[in-house]
Amino acid sequence: MPENDPWEYTLYIPNDVRAVTVARRTLRLILTMHGLIRLTDTAELLAAELVSNAVRHTKGPAALRVRWSVGVLRIGAWDAEPEPPEPPGELDLLEEAGRGLALVKACADLWGWQPLARHGNRGKYVWCELAAA
Repeated sequence: MPENDPWEYTLYIPNDVRAVTVARRTLRLILTMHGLIRLTDTAELLAAELVSNAVRHTKGPAALRVRWSVGVLRIGAWDAEPEPPEPPGELDLLEEAGRGLALVKACADLWGWQPLARHGNRGKYVWCELAAA
């Protein structure tokens, strides 16, 4: 499949800390199969932070969504918690916790979040983008 063709995958995950590893390994496989191995290390870090936040700070299920379109990789995590994520602070590499979104902000080309509502369920989608160039 040519690198230019758009595609999208969604991985639904339970509220389980093992989901972070499953999401990272699934993402690595997707990017390898699509010839985007050069984005894998950064994409895995970003996905791990987003999924970790979704699993850690909510009680319900979550999902990892990966989309490629027009030379941009978008990685996002959905969770059932409608509250916005804490804004990222300064990146302190010596801290062991609380640096997830600061890492996302530092490593991604763009990031954001949006509230979601569907069929009476509420939640949010936190996403980031990596440009291939």
